This record gives sequence, C-alpha cells and structure tokens, in this order.
Amino acid sequence: MSLLQSVIASRFKKPVMEQFDVVVIGSGPAGEGAAMMAAKNHRTVALIERHFEVGGGCTHWGTIPSKALRHAVKILHDLRRNPLLREFHADTPLTYPQLLATATKVVESQVASRHRFYERNRVPIFGGEASFIDDHAIEIQPSTGKAQRISGRHIIIAAGSRPYHPPEVDFTHEHIRDSDSILRYPAHPFAVTIYGAGVIGCEYASIFINLGAKVTLVNTHERLLSFLDDEIAEALSYHLREQGCVIRHNEQFKALEARERDVVLHLESGRKIKSDLLLWANGRTGNSRHLHLDRVGLTANSRGQIAVNAHYQTAIPHIYAVGDIAGPPALASAAYVQGSHAVQHILDPSIPEHRLEMVPSGIYTIPEISSIGKTERELQEGKVPYEVGHCAFKNLARAQMTDERVGMLKIIFHAETLAVLGVHCFGDGASEIVHIGQTVMASPELNNIRYFTNTTFNYPTMAEAYRVAAYNGLNRLT
Repeated sequence: MSLLQSVIASRFKKPVMEQFDVVVIGSGPAGEGAAMMAAKNHRTVALIERHFEVGGGCTHWGTIPSKALRHAVKILHDLRRNPLLREFHADTPLTYPQLLATATKVVESQVASRHRFYERNRVPIFGGEASFIDDHAIEIQPSTGKAQRISGRHIIIAAGSRPYHPPEVDFTHEHIRDSDSILRYPAHPFAVTIYGAGVIGCEYASIFINLGAKVTLVNTHERLLSFLDDEIAEALSYHLREQGCVIRHNEQFKALEARERDVVLHLESGRKIKSDLLLWANGRTGNSRHLHLDRVGLTANSRGQIAVNAHYQTAIPHIYAVGDIAGPPALASAAYVQGSHAVQHILDPSIPEHRLEMVPSGIYTIPEISSIGKTERELQEGKVPYEVGHCAFKNLARAQMTDERVGMLKIIFHAETLAVLGVHCFGDGASEIVHIGQTVMASPELNNIRYFTNTTFNYPTMAEAYRVAAYNGLNRLT
C-alpha cells in the first residue's frame, strides 16, 4: 500500500469503540446503585443519561420534588392546627407555586451530590439518548452534535419510567396534568380531580386537600392500595375523608371534556366530575421505546417493562434491567438495591436471589404509611397461625407532646415461634419508624416479638411504640 493510500485509509477508518466492563443506561437510583457498585469493585463503568443533569426522574420530577412539596405542605398543615401559630399562618397565605419553589434547592443539592459521586469514582457520564446497536454496543445520540458509540461486556438498563398517557387524554391542555407536569402547574387550584388512587394519587390527594383544595379521588378498584394491610388501608381512607377528600371507588374512565377554564371527567357509571385541575395518576410506562430492544432480541410488555429473573437478568444473560423498567415494586429505595444486586451478580453469579419481601414500602401521604412483610390477609390465606400487637400513637407521650396523635403501629407475629412476620405503620414518621422492625425481621438471631419487650427504648420517643405493641400482642396469646 502506498503512503497516499495509507493516509486515505486511515482517514476513513472507523474510530475504535470505547469499551467498558459495565455500561449503565440511566442515572436514577437504579443506575446509580449499579454504577457505584461496579466502580467500587474496580470495574470500568460508563453512565449514559439523556437528561441534562444526573439523578433521573426520581431527582428531577418525581420522588425528590414531590416529597419536598409534601414536606412544605405538612409544615403548612402544622401551622394551621397549632393554636400558637394560627395567627402567623393567617397573615402569610402561601400558594401552590410558592410551595413548589421550595423543592428547587433540594433538587440542586441532590444533583450536585450525585455529580461528586461519579467524579470521585471516575465514572464518565455520556449525555444523550441510548439505543442498542447489538448486544454489546450502544449508540448515544446527544440533543445536539454527532452520535457516539461505546461497548460494554455487561449492560444494565436503568432507564426508569414515565407517566402513562392514554391516547384519548390531551395532556397539552393547561388544566390536565400527569405526575411529572403537576410539578410545573402555575396556579393555586380550587378543585382537583385525581384519576387513579395508587400511591401517587393518594399522595397528591393528601397534598391538595391540605392546601385547601376540594379533592375528588377516583379509584378504579374497590378499595385503596390493596397491597397494604386492610387495617392500614382503611385508616388511610378514613383520614382522607375526614380531611374532606371525596373518594369514588370502582369507577372507570369514559371521556374527558377539556374546556377553557375547567375539565369535566366523564365516568362509565354516568357520573360527571368538574374541576379546574385534573391529575391523571393511573399508572406508569417503562422508558424502553427508544432503546431498540428488537436489535438484541428483547421485547417490552404493553407498559414498556422488560421481563427479568430474580437476579435482574433479561433473556440475554449479560444484559440486566433494574428499577421501574423491570416492573414492581417501582420504589426508588428498591431500585438502588436492584442496581447494586445486578452488579453483585456480575461479580459473583452464585450469590443468593434478591429478597424483595425485605424491602419496605413508604407512602408519603399525610400522615405517612410504611410497611414491611406479610399482611393479615396473606397469612390468613396461607393458614399461618399469627397474632397481632397494636399501639395507638395517641397513647404515646412523644405523640402527645408533638400533637401527632393520629396513627398506629401494628406488629404481626407467628403465634407459635413468635417470629415477627410483618410491621405496618400509619402516622407521622412511619417511614422512619418501620426500619426498627425491618432490622429485627432481617436478623434470624433477633427475630422474636420478645426482642421489643426486652429492649430499652429512649423515653419519650415514637420508637417505644414497638414495646407497647409487643406487650399488646403477647397478652393476646392463650
């Protein structure tokens, strides 16, 4: 080959594709968990994020901003019922947009922290939309400029999810929102209809009812949050109604009439509900449509989710899917652990399967709900002998001091072995309180209801609810 031919050949030669041990698609909790686990174990990692900042939907338009909003509304709720502060509250009315603004600094802090994680662990971040070329190669298309390609020995899909949009609903109308766009609503609503009474629907019902709005919560099922223990779900229903929320069970969508100043929801039952804001909170869809899964022989279901095994492997063993795109439980806390577990399985394929039953649920209504383990209904169906211990928060000195008397702790334990089978909490701080029960349940040497009666709890605290509930349950044994 002549010198001229060599120069021409080198000019048109395809660039060498950068290769990594692990390529992670998405920087939400699942992607972060995977990337950090791989980096800490000295694997080369590439992170792909299509958004302009890291953190995924959880940080930018999901968990973090919505919970920051909920916290601001909770403060407003406390001001309103505190006799010492009512006068102050009356002089300083706050609107929904003002309360939304409080979430901005939290989001900025979270993004900055996550950037530092990746920088310290030398994880390069590739900005753009990811799609498969083959089962090892990924193309990244930035919003501007040329696409680039990278390769990974293992690929972890952590692309997250987005609100489900039925084609017959016009989400461009200013009075129709989903759980992402509701965080950009520019006005203070007078009446809100929420279609879908899952976790997101119930959380926003709590937020808007405590902002003084008239709220109608439309549930497509016969009861709220059927995965919860019946007693806890009933307590949530009661307190939402007591606060003024109207709940419509067993209703199905028929049509939506979007007018200039309001929205009318038409239901199959013939009922019509008018409001100045409609929040559609009926399900989410995995972000799989741009991945070109067909190029590697994978498919997603009707909700964009990818089937995985107990180690989060897809049908292609070196390709994993974690977080929302892999389906339930679709919790930020679970997603991080799923991403971490996928990499642990890459490092050691003999590790035990991930135990989802030890992942607590946290529902940030006002008051909160948190649960772990079995419900009474599940144990009844399995014919497991069990007993229940209760503690009403109104009887605790700490709850009386803080005036957070609504709620209870419920411990379900085996009637013969005394092993704790489930912990269910409804009330202020429930998402923190549940972790004591989680720790005991996860430790075979500790898991006995008598652990709580033999342990000294600080006084006064909400944690002593465990001691009270344990004695209550033990006293029921024959």
